[in-house]
Amino acid sequence: MEQKACLSEDWLAVVLGIFLFATSLGLLAGADLLGWAVTTSVWTHAATALGTASKAYAGLPGIGSLILTWLFLLVLLCAGTAALKANVTRFATAFTGIFFLSYAAWFCGSWAHIAATPDKLKTLGIGWSLNLTAEAGFIVALVAGLIVGNFMPRLAAFLKEGIRPELYIKTAIVILGGFLGITAAEQLKLATSVMFRGLCAIVEAYLVYWAVVYFVARKYFKFSREWSVPLASGISICGVSAAIATGSAIRARPVVPVMVSSLVVIFAVVELLLLPFVAQAFLYHDPLVAGAWMGLAVKTDGAAVAAGTITESLIAAKVLAMQGIRLQSGWIMATTATVKVFIDVFIAVWAFILAWIWSTKIEPGRGNKVSAKEIWARFPKFILGYLATFVTVLAIAALAPSAVPKAKAAMGQANVFRGIFFVMTFFTIGVVSNFRKLWEEGIGRLALVYVVCLFGFIIWVGLLISWLFFHGVRPPAA
Repeated sequence: MEQKACLSEDWLAVVLGIFLFATSLGLLAGADLLGWAVTTSVWTHAATALGTASKAYAGLPGIGSLILTWLFLLVLLCAGTAALKANVTRFATAFTGIFFLSYAAWFCGSWAHIAATPDKLKTLGIGWSLNLTAEAGFIVALVAGLIVGNFMPRLAAFLKEGIRPELYIKTAIVILGGFLGITAAEQLKLATSVMFRGLCAIVEAYLVYWAVVYFVARKYFKFSREWSVPLASGISICGVSAAIATGSAIRARPVVPVMVSSLVVIFAVVELLLLPFVAQAFLYHDPLVAGAWMGLAVKTDGAAVAAGTITESLIAAKVLAMQGIRLQSGWIMATTATVKVFIDVFIAVWAFILAWIWSTKIEPGRGNKVSAKEIWARFPKFILGYLATFVTVLAIAALAPSAVPKAKAAMGQANVFRGIFFVMTFFTIGVVSNFRKLWEEGIGRLALVYVVCLFGFIIWVGLLISWLFFHGVRPPAA
């Protein structure tokens, strides 16, 4: 008789995410428990790419850090596999392949000519880049996974036991809560008016953007609800995390939000290359309108912050040249970050709302009423982990402001593992995806929906909202 698992995969993700989060908080007590974890910077020379999360372990070679990270995750996930009553030996073998193939994709995606944003070209000493940011590693991983899944059946079969994309992504989102918590805590230091306006401005991302994108996808492009919900979330809220969290809330197949997320990353590059220059030309009189616009229009965190940074440098130079005023640095980019962070924070709330709607209205099952127990059973538990890590970090910042720098360093270390879990998610989704079937389901049409919605109204509504809330609010002169 088959033994019943001690944990569901959903709860296991919460346990794993909170364990990594709590371990990183050792820094608050002076214990650097995760500083040895491997990081990959945007690189021009491969030998310098790998490093450690903490300078305290700077003497550890990059390859040694990579091996330690693999061993640590191997032990952690094998313990989780045992709790799920799955075959630990087969999982360990498959996971090893998945880890190194995924990290190779992340490494390739971090090559400067692929990942460097325009503001980093001079620093890196290169003349061109595809400007995809470090999130290019996700796309490389997805493509690599599609190649393995569609053209290398033996390798795909070998990796089968380790292919747990939902476990990987849910664990990553639990960790994300803490990272966003410290970011939000830092942005609380901004002027009250900026923070309040940023909080108000995000409402339109949920109540305007989301509803319109969903309507367009359903009515005019005939997508199913399974595709339309993650698509609306990815386009209107914030790419990877929003698409996956809300996709899980309605129990969409994991491949759906991941494919949407890939489009988000690609289109964010287009916005990154265009919008800062538009802002410089037309919004230099209202610098914070420009900053808020980047946060509302550019749909990935990395690309949004890069866009805010570029916009700040362009506008500051123009204001100095035309008005003789040197703006205090940091305000435009911080406004972008504030708006983007508050958008991310409400992902959990929106996922809960969608889970309730789908449980009670869309797919209630037999009968007209759904019990609270059934809603709880359908609700994605990893959202609770996300909220727990977010609130914990905010509480630390509120009760002990002096601990914020250490908490920020701790979340930086935990975030290393979030990146690894994300890239493994993209790779494993690719492995289990039949590209021909996905094309038949309308992957090509997804891009068309994105173009229509992004350039048809999202960018312009975001500009209008930014103007309404931030018009006349200027950063101080240096």
